[in-house]
Amino acid sequence: MPDAPPRPTPRPRRRPIAAALPVLLAATLLASPGAAQAFASPASPAADVAASAPANLALTGTATASSVELDRDTFVAAHVNDGDPSTRWSSKYQDDNWVQVALARPSKVDHVKISWPSACARDFVLQTSTDGATWTDVAGLRRDTCPRTDVIEVSSKDPVSFVRMQGRQRWASYGYSVSEFEIWDLPAAQPEPTLGLLPEPVSVQKHGGTPFTLHKNTRIVAIGDGAQAPAEYLAGVLRPSTGRRLPVVSQGWGPAPIVVDVGPGNGPAGHEAEGYTLTAAAGRVTIGAATPNGALNGVQTLRQLFPQWVESDTVVTAGWTVPAVTITDYPRFEHRGVMLDVARSFYPVNEVKTYIDAAAQFKINRLHLHLTDDQGWRIAIDNPGDNPSGIDYGLLTGVSGATAMTYNAAGQLMGTELGVTGHYTKADYTEIVRYAGENGMTVIPEIDMPGHTNAALHAIPQLNTAGAQPHPQPGQATVPHNGTGSVGYSSLDAGSAVTYEFVEHVLAQIAELTPGPYLHIGGDEAHVTSHADYTTMVDAFTRTTASLGKTVIGWNEYAKTALPQGKAVVQFWNGDRGAVAAAVKDRGAKVILSPAANTYVPQKQDPRQPQGGTWACGGPCGLDRHYNWDPGTFIPGIGESSVLGVESALWGEFIRRVGQAQYYSFPRVIATAEVGWTPQARRDYTDFRTRLSKAGGRLTVQGTNFFPTADVAWRVDALGTPTTARTGEPAGATWTVTAPGFASGDLVATVAWSDGVREDVTLTTTRQAGIPEMRINDAFTAESGRVFDRPGRYTGTLSIRVPGQAPTERRLTVTVKAPA
Repeated sequence: MPDAPPRPTPRPRRRPIAAALPVLLAATLLASPGAAQAFASPASPAADVAASAPANLALTGTATASSVELDRDTFVAAHVNDGDPSTRWSSKYQDDNWVQVALARPSKVDHVKISWPSACARDFVLQTSTDGATWTDVAGLRRDTCPRTDVIEVSSKDPVSFVRMQGRQRWASYGYSVSEFEIWDLPAAQPEPTLGLLPEPVSVQKHGGTPFTLHKNTRIVAIGDGAQAPAEYLAGVLRPSTGRRLPVVSQGWGPAPIVVDVGPGNGPAGHEAEGYTLTAAAGRVTIGAATPNGALNGVQTLRQLFPQWVESDTVVTAGWTVPAVTITDYPRFEHRGVMLDVARSFYPVNEVKTYIDAAAQFKINRLHLHLTDDQGWRIAIDNPGDNPSGIDYGLLTGVSGATAMTYNAAGQLMGTELGVTGHYTKADYTEIVRYAGENGMTVIPEIDMPGHTNAALHAIPQLNTAGAQPHPQPGQATVPHNGTGSVGYSSLDAGSAVTYEFVEHVLAQIAELTPGPYLHIGGDEAHVTSHADYTTMVDAFTRTTASLGKTVIGWNEYAKTALPQGKAVVQFWNGDRGAVAAAVKDRGAKVILSPAANTYVPQKQDPRQPQGGTWACGGPCGLDRHYNWDPGTFIPGIGESSVLGVESALWGEFIRRVGQAQYYSFPRVIATAEVGWTPQARRDYTDFRTRLSKAGGRLTVQGTNFFPTADVAWRVDALGTPTTARTGEPAGATWTVTAPGFASGDLVATVAWSDGVREDVTLTTTRQAGIPEMRINDAFTAESGRVFDRPGRYTGTLSIRVPGQAPTERRLTVTVKAPA
């Protein structure tokens, strides 16, 4: 596999918004909005939000410090309030050091934000002073992550003149380093409204009129051949959360219909294969497309226009509205894929479906399954009637279906557990193909060869001929299993007829099982195979693939072979771009782009992650790297029309099970989806992060385990459930709160009742966020303890305050009746 030298029904399965997942490990601090943030809140109540714009008072202040590292100007205190995050103050190498800002004039302070680029404080105190001599402790903080950003609520009742970070314990042997010491007079304003559509459509017009409201008797009307499946998919998304029947009909529209109309001329001209139009108005929503796949793309967009609570698996009380819009949309590239390495660590069918669910909603339309590698073989192959070499193909899964990743060459466990073993029966694989198809995805199976073949050699004695590598140990018929992440040491034998007999039979069976047009033969990292042998074998394998009526795909190492003219695809991951361009020019090949720095999700996305590679980017490959690149110009010398598309690659050296797979993939897969879908001129990283910030709550509700990327200001949202109670009994008023990346203690929640009563409430969740544990937090629950003593109708307004942000407020009503 190309991962380092050397070196997861059509409706998604979701969870109830208040459902609890088992707590996997002890809670740990995780990043939160705006940076790799940690929060501390003093006991004082949140300040009221003023109408004026917040100001960073530090910018006009004067910074001083107790010491400067190496007494150099490059580390002086003035860098903490120069507005430039690339500069920093650094202290000498003692725990008792401080940096402070003297404000230009005494001012009230709402919150402080301290950015630690590397040498953090493990323990520090935030202090304020009116005279620079007497100090008041605002909050003491102990933190176990670095680098990070801390946001500390101050909410000073009286003006202060000085704010200080007083260090008590360093992170490591170096001093403290602070790049920005921001002192804000007000919380940040509420984020700008956004439709939150991902990927960004080609054209969106907002009409601002009366929104569409889902009626209790709304029907989904399927018109034309192929409309039934996308209409049923939509019904499957909407029914669990809305509680509506939503029958799919072909006539008898009724009130507020949703119309899915598939037929010639319905999609955008020139983009009929996957394009669609969507119009939402007060009385109707209409999706028009020329194909079922186009209609399904429109359904996924409509899904995102509903409130995030539509992702719940249980009925919730929400306003089921869609804003009035007109959308015309189609993809930039036809291939928008995700690759799942099931060979190094196996994903059972249900986990593959979960991975499909999360990706399909963002219009990912290819599922590339890396089925074989050195560590394991995952697809059952039957014995042929004519079997000259007498190979027992059942050994492939019988032996190498029971192997997986284990330890690296140094004997260290790879990942949190041993790689998962297992394999797909033909029925399993057929079910994956079916389920993927219902979600708009074509399955691309990969049998990696002539390298990455140790699992085949370990299982099949006949393949262990003189030219195969490695060689069996004395007295053994097959090579030993190798569970390390080593690459490039295995190879089939170019001089053995058994090699070609084996490959032809395997490819024929995979082709028969796969209705899609592609077979992937790998071709990467065959380091112990001579160039002549490599070319001999790959040329034979590509001819076999073509004879089966399939288009061959291979990693870019195979670009210099005699690819079938006009019927081959080169998948680039790393290396010689010129060879890829030559394959396009000379052989009429198409290109899938999976450049490691821009699409490899096992690479760390944040330096605080304990596992993951850094070789592709020379450090973490963050969300920005996955977004800010242009496939149309990536391979010099070829036109955009030769680019089939883009693909995110999830390799399995250390990733185990679908939860970890999602954590490393999302939200970076969403960035890749937009790279592949949205016209280059309409792509903007700042705008993408704004739309993505709204999607965090949606992912939380549906149970997708995503990483709360530090530079996305993930939004806090809440939903209250109206209830009825009796006097003298607990009302049971509850709200569900989505706040990606936060811990319970980061959120200050109060309820203001319409009769003047105020109460503090605690937000609880059964799954806290944790970077080392690779998990996002579940939704929180806020429950009022109020007991009403007289009948009536009461409105409770939940206010959720996050340090540095304007509060989020949501209401519910409680109808209180007299005792029965």
